[in-house]
Amino acid sequence: MSTKQKKLRVGVVGCGAIGSRMAITIHKEFKNVCALSGIFDTCPAKVSDLSKKLSSRKFSKRTYPELLKSCDLIIEAVTAQSAPLIVKQALTAKKIVLTMSVGQLLLSQDLIQLAKKNNCPLLIPTGAIAGCDAIKAASLVDFKKITLTTRKPPRGLENNAYFTRRGIDLSRIKKETIVFDGTVEKAIKYFPKNINVAATLALACGQPKKLRVRIITSPTFKSNSHEIEMMGASGRIVTRTENVPCPDNPKTSYLAVLSGLQMLKQYCLGIMIGT
Repeated sequence: MSTKQKKLRVGVVGCGAIGSRMAITIHKEFKNVCALSGIFDTCPAKVSDLSKKLSSRKFSKRTYPELLKSCDLIIEAVTAQSAPLIVKQALTAKKIVLTMSVGQLLLSQDLIQLAKKNNCPLLIPTGAIAGCDAIKAASLVDFKKITLTTRKPPRGLENNAYFTRRGIDLSRIKKETIVFDGTVEKAIKYFPKNINVAATLALACGQPKKLRVRIITSPTFKSNSHEIEMMGASGRIVTRTENVPCPDNPKTSYLAVLSGLQMLKQYCLGIMIGT
């Protein structure tokens, strides 16, 4: 098999904790499979800080369009609210997109259609859960139900308007308490910063309406965990992932960042060997 030497040029939009870690890893550890071509953030200070960590200012781009021109693949690592527009602009420019804001993707089906229209790969990391390959396989035949149970300590759910509207005081919770039980659409709407895993699971199973999401909190919980149960014609699947916080951002699961990096590496290796 002949090996192609083409390396994808990768741009990172969003220089917060996730984007910074991904940019640094790409530049320092992924040189054999891809090349960092640029970074951009609407906050110049974040770009400056990341440039220092990269020991170079050559990656800094003044505008998002300038970043898009410099790359073949864009990594979206911005806030959930900004993600749809960022992804749309990248797909319109016919760039490959790896999105970290999976929840917003599920709510913006027009982006999936745009990716298909422009023949642009839209890469979706598995995030902080395990078993997506098995779930995709099981969804090829009929399944009865699929449930995601997410457990988080109260501090991981703070400053959420959902609790304020319902008069729920997280500081007064003393034992395991179900604070949400509903559809994936409502879970993403009410918890845009906390429940990307639900969107990932909904896309994996292909039938979001069959997915039930529960969020449980307790002061005894020390970390986030995600438990999946799926029952159908192929059998029963149960997975449980207990996550540790990302060293750069305690609100982000380390596995979620690593899954994005692994997906990028896997895709770039596939390009290089012509698969």
